[in-house]
Order: sequence, then C-alpha cells, then structure tokens
Amino acid sequence: MYILAGFLGSGKTTLLKRLLEDERKNGRKVAVMMNELGKVSIDSDEVGDDVALKELLGGCICCTMSGQVEAQLQGLLQLEKPDAIYVETTGAAHPVEVLDAVLSPLFANMLHVKGIISTVDGKRWLDRGMMGPQLQQLLIEQVRHADYLIVNKASDLSDSEQAEVAISLQGLNPKAKCVLTNYSKVPVMDLRSLSHSGPKETSHRMHLHTSSLGLSSFVHTFKSPVKRENFETFLRGMPDTIYRIKGYVKFEGSSYPELFQFSYGMPSYMKEDMNMPLNMVMIGENIDWARIAGELRDLEAGFASIEKGIEP
Repeated sequence: MYILAGFLGSGKTTLLKRLLEDERKNGRKVAVMMNELGKVSIDSDEVGDDVALKELLGGCICCTMSGQVEAQLQGLLQLEKPDAIYVETTGAAHPVEVLDAVLSPLFANMLHVKGIISTVDGKRWLDRGMMGPQLQQLLIEQVRHADYLIVNKASDLSDSEQAEVAISLQGLNPKAKCVLTNYSKVPVMDLRSLSHSGPKETSHRMHLHTSSLGLSSFVHTFKSPVKRENFETFLRGMPDTIYRIKGYVKFEGSSYPELFQFSYGMPSYMKEDMNMPLNMVMIGENIDWARIAGELRDLEAGFASIEKGIEP
C-alpha cells in the first residue's frame, strides 16, 4: 500500500497517474482508493478502466468515513486481490489519521505499508503564513510524517526560494528524501524502494510497519487471552507518542474478545458476540517497538504460566 498525502492542488493525482502507468508497464494488478471531500469525484477518470477503483465521497478518509474505508479495503483484498493499493487522500487528511483508518485489525497483517508520499506546492509552502493556524499545522504534519517529499512547481521558485523550501522541509523531516520538481516528475524507482516496513520477528505473530525514525505502526496478533488488569497496566506505561491503539483483545474468563480502542491516553472497550481476529494495531512516533513487543509477549506468557499452575 502507498499513501499519497498532500494539500489541495499539490500534485497528488498527477503522481498517481505516473505510478499507475509504471504498474501497467510491469503487468501488476493494482487498486485505487480515492477520497474526495465533495459528493462528486473530479479525478476518477484519471485512473483508467483497468484499475479497480473505490471512491469515498462527501467526507474525509481519516474521520467521517473511517468505517467505509474498512469495508472498501476488505472488499478489495478479498475480491480483487491486488498486488498494490494506492490511497489518494483529500488535501485535509492528517497522516496519523489515515494510517489509523486503513490499518483495520481485521486485515492489518495482510498489508505492507510501503510509505507515505507527501506532495508539497512550493509556493504555497513559502506563503503558508497567510493561512489559518489549523491549515498551517496540517501542512506541517503532512511534511513531518512523510517518508518521501515531492515539492512541485519548482520552476515557479527562484534559486534562493528553492533552497529555502528544501532547508525548511528537511529541517522538519530529515529522514525523508526531498525532491524539487514539476508535475510530480520523480524517479519511480525511488518510490518503489521505499520501506515504511522495518525488521520483522521470525514469528508470524508480529508485523512492523516502521521507518528508522518518525511515524510508524505495529501489528501484534494475540495467541492467548490476557489478564485485564495486566493489560491495563501495560496501557498505563505507553509513551505519550503512542497516538492510536485499536484491535480485538480476549481477556481471561471471557468467551469472546472485546473491541479495544485507545486514543489520547483514553481506553474504551466494546464487547463482541463472536470470535474476531485477535489483531492489535498501534501507531506512534519514535517508538521502541521491540520493547513494546516484549511487553506484549510477557502479557501472554503470564497467562500461559497460570494455566500450567506456575507462578508468572
């Protein structure tokens, strides 16, 4: 999965067209999820009839439409079985919220997030001070959480302005490659070689979607129930930069798992009346996922020891 982020008019659709042309040349089966704030899709004709397209209209993928995102993605994975999925977000989308929307516990362990590619309008970036505080912060977040930065309309900038943009963006996000160009003309191989996913444990129970720094995600699959009090102790030890946790957790003594969500330090639980995949998705920034994985294994090992009559 590739996530295309960036403010309105910054070149996301042009980039998508270039990536789809490359996929066609390589004979790969792809799907596109295109999100529009309006009730009419403007750019869907750019995709082509040979690509499975899911349109999310009349809202933002990261807030009002998160439930539809899950249903649409599950349908694509089951029916289309694509080699790649491209998610083109609205200009108002926040990268953390987009990751939260697309990484459903139902199928997060089936997805490999290759990267968040943010397009930036060079002129708009220099003039961002004229925008309201919330929009300015949104632009900053789209830059800060990207794995690759494309600065479009570079020909409209003087040499000194190009340098100012590049220095400013790299100061906010030193880990991402930053390319100044026009019409999203970047080496496609740069994007193919992105690796938002880091090292995995040999066990199939854990999947990491992470770069060396910055925003990353982690998927853990529970193999046994855990004690509720131990789980809540685990939550209290979470770093402040864990932004989201969601998934299905089965507690000791329960017949079915509970849907669990954790946002801004507040947990919530909802009982299910059927068995669900015991996947838990975590999204955070600059997190030591190896430590988190160890703590989760300890949760399960503690329950297993009790089952055997051994003190954990």
